[in-house]
Amino acid sequence: MTANNNRTRVLVTGATGFLGSHTLSTLATNPQVEPVAACRTPERLPAGFHGEVRVGDLMDPRYRREVVQDIDVVCHAGTWGAFWGHRREEHTRFLEPALDLLARARAAGVRRFVLASTVAVGTPSLDGEPVDDFSPLRPTGFWPHADRLIDLDEHMREVAGHGTEMVVLRLGHFVGAGNSLGMVPALVPRLRTRMVPWLAGGRSRLALVADTDLGQGMALAALAEGLDPYESFHICGPSFPTMREVLDFIAAETGLPAPRLSVPYRAGYAFGGLMEALHPVLPGAAPFLTRSLVHVARDWYCPSDRAARKLGYAPTKDWRTAVRETLAARPPTGSPWPRLSQEAP
Repeated sequence: MTANNNRTRVLVTGATGFLGSHTLSTLATNPQVEPVAACRTPERLPAGFHGEVRVGDLMDPRYRREVVQDIDVVCHAGTWGAFWGHRREEHTRFLEPALDLLARARAAGVRRFVLASTVAVGTPSLDGEPVDDFSPLRPTGFWPHADRLIDLDEHMREVAGHGTEMVVLRLGHFVGAGNSLGMVPALVPRLRTRMVPWLAGGRSRLALVADTDLGQGMALAALAEGLDPYESFHICGPSFPTMREVLDFIAAETGLPAPRLSVPYRAGYAFGGLMEALHPVLPGAAPFLTRSLVHVARDWYCPSDRAARKLGYAPTKDWRTAVRETLAARPPTGSPWPRLSQEAP
């Protein structure tokens, strides 16, 4: 998979975001790769990046057509998303542009399309056993972003094998400095209220994955040889701490109180649905609890064994280090109440 200059040209969308920037930085260390950054604001690209930059907005159909020209591989990390609600925006700002970008890539002769998805599109572990990389896609009905990712995944399965290889990466929950839309930023201000309970005793295992490991996984998926027309891989960290371990660690690092009471998942989903419904009349940038936050707190024991065998993926960053870096990157004023959705430009 090489271009005429014997270097593989890899386009990274969302190149200034948390995932895209680490993907771009990892690719830039490979002399056999010519990374190409797709973004709206090039001044926010990783320091030291001197490759080609294609400036534009993925909402623009003309840009989507032009940005994939003369590209071997697309790493699609430029996805709009929200942790709750925003059903219309998930169609117009995520699914429709992604489907069109994929069609444009296939028409332009792109050889591989890599999608950044989430472990939460699959089926959590219900018996303590590992979750398979191809576990059934289960629409939630309450988290539009995850459900639209499933729509895109299913479409990629349908069109795979017709000139463009399709690779879906089911990524763990992001941790690391610069991650402003994730589990840790959402949890810290809520712990301060002393109203956060354990869900099912805090025994569930979390699929956390750090910044540099994310970049490694995306880069390997872009370049690996011998893949099937459609592939699905878990990209998670080297270990799977329980929710209790993670929240106790955050409490110890911040001085905030750890949960004291425990409620079953059923009660958590019900309360999250109520908070979403009441959000328009309650203060705050986002609901206190959403059903998606309950969902990602399920038992996501998703070892990356298959990615290790076929991609050479080998995560190294300990979750404690990454969580500590997330906490250290908070603004001096403390942790604000997060919006749980990306700002629309």
